[in-house]
Order: sequence, then structure tokens, then C-alpha cells
Amino acid sequence: MAQVRTIDRVVIRFAGDSGDGMQLTGDRFTHDSAALGNDISTLPNFPAEIRAPQGTLPGVSSFQVHFADFDIVTPGDRPDILVAMNPAALKANLTDVRRGATIVVDTAEFTKRNLAKVGYDANPLDDDSLTDYQVVALDLTGMTVAAVKEFGLTRKEASRAKNMFALGLLTWLYSRPTEPSIDFLATKFAKRADIRDANITAFRTGYAYGETTEAFAVRYEVAPAPMKPGRYRQISGNLATAYGLIVGAHKAGLDLFLGSYPITPASDILHELSRRKGFGVTTFQAEDEIAGVGAALGASFAGALGVTTTSGPGIALKAETIGLAVMTELPLVVVDVQRAGPSTGMPTKTEQADLLQVMFGRNGEAPLPVLAAQSPSDCFNTAIEACRIAITYRTPVIMLSDGYLANGAEPWRLPDLDAIEPIDPNFAAAPNATAADGSGRFLPYQRDPETLARAWAVPGVPGLEHRIGGLEKSAGLGNVSYDPANHEAMIHVRRDKVAGIVRDIPDLVVDDPSGGARLLVIGWGSTYGPITAAVRRVRNAGGKVAQVHLRHLNPFPANLGDILGCYDRVICPEMNLGQLAMLLRAAYLVDVQSYSRVRGLPISLSELADDLTAELASLAPLAEAHDDPAAPGQEDVR
Repeated sequence: MAQVRTIDRVVIRFAGDSGDGMQLTGDRFTHDSAALGNDISTLPNFPAEIRAPQGTLPGVSSFQVHFADFDIVTPGDRPDILVAMNPAALKANLTDVRRGATIVVDTAEFTKRNLAKVGYDANPLDDDSLTDYQVVALDLTGMTVAAVKEFGLTRKEASRAKNMFALGLLTWLYSRPTEPSIDFLATKFAKRADIRDANITAFRTGYAYGETTEAFAVRYEVAPAPMKPGRYRQISGNLATAYGLIVGAHKAGLDLFLGSYPITPASDILHELSRRKGFGVTTFQAEDEIAGVGAALGASFAGALGVTTTSGPGIALKAETIGLAVMTELPLVVVDVQRAGPSTGMPTKTEQADLLQVMFGRNGEAPLPVLAAQSPSDCFNTAIEACRIAITYRTPVIMLSDGYLANGAEPWRLPDLDAIEPIDPNFAAAPNATAADGSGRFLPYQRDPETLARAWAVPGVPGLEHRIGGLEKSAGLGNVSYDPANHEAMIHVRRDKVAGIVRDIPDLVVDDPSGGARLLVIGWGSTYGPITAAVRRVRNAGGKVAQVHLRHLNPFPANLGDILGCYDRVICPEMNLGQLAMLLRAAYLVDVQSYSRVRGLPISLSELADDLTAELASLAPLAEAHDDPAAPGQEDVR
């Protein structure tokens, strides 16, 4: 019987062909870990090719899950165990696996033909190339086919259950419960009794193999993580975004209309909202990106909350209509789930390279608010904030997510919906003669003195007839105007309206528990996880590093400039070529250093931690030269 050892964390990666069920396997293992109370973070990694040739490197699909007995913020860098279903999966992932890690391989797939497909001259299971790892070579396919023989499946059908054999083995190895996965399989394959029974049998056989084999001398346990009291569920970024949009519209008392064209990796938001008609949600799967955003803006004109979802290529196509929303000053929420570009790029890989596009990618002076979510669960709060700003300030708002957040998952504490502040749509009710020129006419472009938002008049209300469109409007009246002075005044007022949102943005709070740090790491969006994990590692080694993270990218929080000026060095990690760093340098004249990684993957926390340690070492002589290490006003802005 294997010895049971308690550990605090594990990173597992399941890898194989896109048809090997690695996403399902990883997702089931994640669910079971979440049910035990572990903190979890996942990284699904899909092939960019729709139907890549079987057994080739472009066709490798993987799912990484990190679970622990403490708060974690990333899916981890280097797997502790890799399950590789074929030579392509081994070759594509081996460089990420730490030395001493366990590698489980399906020997049935290590044929001469499959090895040649990925450039192996010799079988790595037979030479010395894997001596740095604990290799567990198993005939997963053969054992699975033998286990399910009684169900009369073809060999091809039977071999498909090998992912469940692997799941059962890992379930035993890490002391996960078996009942949730068995119940899931019984439901998923309820219409095919033979497939259902074969998968359940393969799962149980894999678990039993773990109990009887001598390949594993140790079995592991990971205790539950301490969490705040409450109800939790596992959630992905796209699902959290969908829920946040529903709640945002509900808090404003508005129907939600989604006009969207399917695009990876944003499509799941459309899929989820299409199931929620009972919550006042209408979804329109448009024929193209332009139709989707046009319909959404039309819904906002009619008094609903218009939303459109897309990724970078779709933002390019939607740009003209987003500019129309700026001109008409109607609420519109645009969700950009970023992916690797340019053009079609790598559709299934993550990136943060749309920031400058969403900030400036429209003709004319067309400013709008930009927000970015920092984690899968934070997509919920960020979506609500996008709704609030769009409705309150009568403006299109762009919410940035990315492929990593969209598909990744983590525990989510169900919120108290009653505690979420209501949003006042403040519809125009009737013409206001005292606010007009005394004639009693409705003034569609008369503004709230605080927010500078214009009136939102729903069509069909007597007395609220008004012109609307893309031509420049005269101040107050809303008539078409070509007057130069009026145009400049309207350009300024639209800019000032967006800039004034800063009053509704809380001041940033710097994370610097030890105080006196001379190095600040600033980030936005999904870099929150790698930055936070890297900063923790540096601090645990005795380094002093401060951290701050941005949700509001336009306008920036009011105290951001003061914060940046308090540090000798500011580093900005991004999955682009330094877009936020450029904006910060331009806005505050601070020498922000770009830390750029554009690989289609999240930034490596280990690599970042090493580089931050090197930066601290280079700052040491500078620190010795300071008579007073505390910058003036430093305590006030942290």
C-alpha cells in the first residue's frame, strides 16, 4: 500500500491530441479539487488549428490545473506531473516540466510512425533523454480497451475512454473523491449506455490500478484552503462576464440586449446569455461583427442596455459604430476578449495587445472609458462596473478580458446581490421648459452638470422627439451643426465627460507590506496573477517590492501619478510590446520600464521573479546613495 504524504500544492498538466479529451479530463479533475475545498487556478490551452493532423505538434491540446491549501493566483509555471497521451504531447510540453517531476505516458502511442511525425529519431522512453524525470510508462490504451471489452465497442471507441483511465489514476494519486466524476459521466453519456458504462469502467479501472500498482510508492493529499465563509462555485472568466452583464442590467432596471458574432475566445459569453431569456436577456447572433454592434447600439437607443462581445479582429470592424456611440452619447458595453494577433493571429492563444486599439482605434476625437478585469472571477465585478459607467455617463465602455481569463477557472464566492448598488438610468421623462430656451422644446443634448451626461430619451415618449446620428450636433438642441466653434466645444465636452469619470474611481492602494520599497511593479488585466505570485516569491526571499494593479485604464485613477513618482524604478509587465508603459510615460513623464512577453501564454511567474530579483540587486547601490530612503509623501499615496 502506498505511503500517504501531505503536500501544500500541485500543478498537473494533461496533454494529448485535441480528440483525446484533455479539456474534459482537466475540467473534471478541477471540479473534484474544488469540491474538496482546494484553491484552484486553471490554464486550458487549445490548438489554433481546427483539425490539425493527428499526432502532430499543432494538434496538441492541454489543460493545466494548480490546486493548493492556500490562496493561489496562477495556474503555475512548471508542472509537477505531466500526463502525455502521445509523443507530440510529450515533446510540446517537456520543456515546461520541472526536473524530478513525474511523467505518465501512454506507450501504445509511441510507435515509430508517431515518433517520426514530431521529429523523434529514437524513442525517448528507451534512451537517456528523460533521466531527469520520473517516467511512468503505461499502456493506457491497451489497459482501457481490455477493461471495457464487455461493452462491445469498436477499438477506436474503446480507446477514447483512456482519458478516463488517466483521470481515475490521478484521482487515486491525489486522493480526490470518485463519486462526482462517476455521477458526471452517468449524466453526460446517459443516452448511450455502452459509452456511459465504458467511461465509468475505465475511470474505476484507472483508480484501481493506482491502488494495486507498484509504480507509485507515494500517494498525496492536499488539504482544503482557508476561505471566507460563504457559498462557492467554480467559474470561468467568460461565465463571470455573462453574469456580471445580467446583474448590471438588472441593477439599472433594464433589459439586456446582446448583439454578437461568434469569435474565439469570446463566444462562450454569447452561448451563456442565450440561455438566460428568463432574466430579461435577448441575444442576437448577427451575420457579422458590424451587424452585431449596430443592433446593440440600436437597442440602447430604444432604452435597453446594448452589449456586444468580440475579440481584437472584431474590434477593428466595430470601430465605426463605436464612434457612432461616442457621437450619439448612448450607453454601450463592448467586451473585448483579447487574443494573439495581428489579423487572425493565434485565435486560441492569449495576449494583451489591444490596449492602444481600444484607446485610440476610432476616427476623430472619440474618447471612451476602458476597464480591464484581473482574474476570471473579477470579470463579474468589472462587467458590472462597465454597465454602471456606460449607463451613468451615456458612453460606450470597453471592457478588456483575454483568452487566459476567459477560459481559466477559479473559485468564486457567490456575491450578495442586494449589496450591489443600484444604477439609475435617469431616463428623460418630459420636456423641461425651464432648462430650455423657454419654448418648452426638449433639449436632447442638455447635460447633467456633474456627469456631463446628456438626456436618454426613449423613442415613443410624447414630447421627446429628437434627432440622432453620426453628424456633429449643436450643443443643447442636438441639431446638425457645422459651426467650427460648436464642433470644438462638443469635442471638449465629450473629452471632459470621460475624464470626469475619475471622480467615481477609487484611489489606488499600493501593496507594500514591509514599506520602503524602491521598486514598483504595475500591471493591468490578467498579468495580476503572475505579478502577484512573482512579488510574493521575491518578498519571501527577503526582497522589498511594491505592487499596484489597474482596473481603470481610461481615465487613470487620480493618484496614479503621485504613486509612480515615489519609486526609483517602475516596471510594467505586459503581454504586448509595452503599450501601458508607453501610456504611463506619456501621461506622467515617469521612466516606466516595459517588461514585455508576447508568447501566447501568461507571463512566467518564475522568470518574472528572477528578473525582479536582478532589478533589486541593481538598485542596491542607488539605495546606499540615498540619505533618506523614504520619498517625500510616500506614505500618503500607499
